[in-house]
Amino acid sequence: MYPPTKPSSEALRRLSLCDGAAFGTLRRLPSVPGTRPLGAHAERPPERILYFTYSAGYRHDVIPLSKVILTQLGSNSGVFEVIATEDTSEISTENLERYAAVMFYTTGELPMSDAQKRALLNFVRSGRGFLGVHSATDTFYTWPDYLDLVGGYFNDHPWHQAVKIEVVDPGDPLVAFLGNSLQVEDEIYQISDFDYRGSRVLLRLDPSSVDLGKTGVHQRFYGWPLTWTRFYGEGRLFYSALGHEPSVWQDARYQRILTNAILWSVRRSP
Repeated sequence: MYPPTKPSSEALRRLSLCDGAAFGTLRRLPSVPGTRPLGAHAERPPERILYFTYSAGYRHDVIPLSKVILTQLGSNSGVFEVIATEDTSEISTENLERYAAVMFYTTGELPMSDAQKRALLNFVRSGRGFLGVHSATDTFYTWPDYLDLVGGYFNDHPWHQAVKIEVVDPGDPLVAFLGNSLQVEDEIYQISDFDYRGSRVLLRLDPSSVDLGKTGVHQRFYGWPLTWTRFYGEGRLFYSALGHEPSVWQDARYQRILTNAILWSVRRSP
């Protein structure tokens, strides 16, 4: 992993006002390579990304930090800006018109009406973006259409350790900078009900780096996908199971993956 980095003082000030949280030892975030827009890209207004972090189940401690990092990644890029909320009323047909993509870091059965669920699906179908990080697959188990959207469900995390991750397609622009593999220490999800035919797997656990005999391990023919993309109607979807640990969010590689994914989801490249 790359050395931890720290958000700006202004970002921390906003965080303390909005979340009442403090991160005493965080360091300054670097600019992510390859994301500063040039020419015509810089002249377009930034795309608005709705970062939705409502936790109806387990709440991850890293969520406040993730808001700071995503906000600064958007600022660094000049291409997108992140608006974080836990207000479910923001998900409506009218409100979603203000955004180019929605990103979930959520858990459980979110308190959304049928109309709000339809609004979200129609938003993506119409050509907008949807991104999910970590526990976005630990969400809406009783809503089958959500499974059709995201492509799989969380099914336990038997490993919380350093692992080797395979880059399935090193030529894909979202992950090409990673080479053939990377080492990451994080909580490692298993995925059930995975739509392997309708998903393009980008990152997958190298099973040689974990104990497959550990209690709770489920071996499936598609292995352990950790990051993938897919299409939903005209919309683009990205999901990464990584993102439990603060060190992952502070890793420049993870930041670049997310930046690339956001740009891809809103058709601003890569």
